[in-house]
Amino acid sequence: MKIGVIGAGNWGTALSNLLADKGLSVTLWAYEKEVAESINSNHKNALYFNEFELNPALRATADMEEAVVDKDMVVFVVPSHVARITAKKAAAFIKKEAVLVSCTKGIETETGKLISDVLMESIPALPADNFCFLSGPSFAREVAKKLPTTVVIAGNSAVSYMCAQNVFRTDYFMTFTSEDVIGVQVGGAVKNVVAVACGISDGLGFGHNTRAATITRGLYEMIKIGQALGANPITFSGLAGVGDLILTCTSELSRNHQVGLEIGRGKVLSQIQKGTHQIAEGIATAKAIKYLAKKYNFITPICSEVYKILYEGKQPREAVKDLTQLKLHEELRGIN
Repeated sequence: MKIGVIGAGNWGTALSNLLADKGLSVTLWAYEKEVAESINSNHKNALYFNEFELNPALRATADMEEAVVDKDMVVFVVPSHVARITAKKAAAFIKKEAVLVSCTKGIETETGKLISDVLMESIPALPADNFCFLSGPSFAREVAKKLPTTVVIAGNSAVSYMCAQNVFRTDYFMTFTSEDVIGVQVGGAVKNVVAVACGISDGLGFGHNTRAATITRGLYEMIKIGQALGANPITFSGLAGVGDLILTCTSELSRNHQVGLEIGRGKVLSQIQKGTHQIAEGIATAKAIKYLAKKYNFITPICSEVYKILYEGKQPREAVKDLTQLKLHEELRGIN
C-alpha cells in the first residue's frame, strides 16, 4: 500500500513515522520546503518535531502532486483553518479509489461546517464512502515514543474504516471504529475550547474542583453541539469525547491548555501567538462554536466565555463570575 500524508506538523509527522515503521511506503507533504529537506537529509523534522529521529524510509516533499498522486490512502493532517484550501490543492491528484483519513480536529470558522463537509466539497470526485475520520486522546509526542495509545476511526463505509483501522493498528496504537462521523468530529473539535477554559482556570490558581467542573460542564456543551448537528450522544462517552477531553484539559502537553494557562496568568492572545509555529485549534473553534450557537439557537456558556476572553478582551475573572452566577437548572437538561 502506498500512502500520502498531507501535513508535516507534530501529528502528521508522528503518524507518518508510525506508518513508515510498519514498512509501508509513505510520502509526507510539508508546506515548508525546509521541513521536507530536513526530513529527507537528517531524518528529523527540524521545525516541529526535532527531538525525534524518523524512519529513514520516510520520504518528504513540498510538491503536493508527488505526495498524493496514485496513493492508495491519503492521510489529511492540516490545521482546520487551511483545510479547504489545502484539500482543493490536493483534489486534482487523489485517485477516486483512494481512502482518505482525516486527522484534522476543528470546525471551519466562516461556515460552521465540519471537516467532513469541507473535504467532501473540496474533493468532489472522491466518493463519500471513501472518507474516514480519526480522533481520540493522542498526543503526537507520546505516539512518537510508542507509548500505548487508543483512537477511534469513523466512517460511512465499513470497508473504508476497517481498512484504515488495519493500516494504523500497531502493538501500541489501538484503533477502534465508529459509524458516528459527526460525533467523532464534534468531540475532537469542542474539547479544544474546553481545554482553553481549563487552562484559564489553572492559570487563575483555581483548584481541582474547578477543573473537574469545567471538564464535566464542557462535556455537556459538547453533547448539546453534537445533538444539534446530528451526532449520537453516546459517542461522547468514548475516545473522541470524554477520552480526548480529559487528555487535552489536564496535560501540560496540550497546546490549548497552555494557551489558556498563559491567559489566566495575565497574557493576551496576541502575546501568546507571537513567535510560535504551533496551532492551538481551540482559538479558531471558539469562533466556529459561536457561529453554530447562533445558527442552531443553543447556549454554551463555557465556550461563549472563552470566545469573549479571546476575541472581545473580557477579563478571565469577570468571565468566571458570570459563569458562577448563571441561573441553575436540571443538570442534563436537553440531552436526549
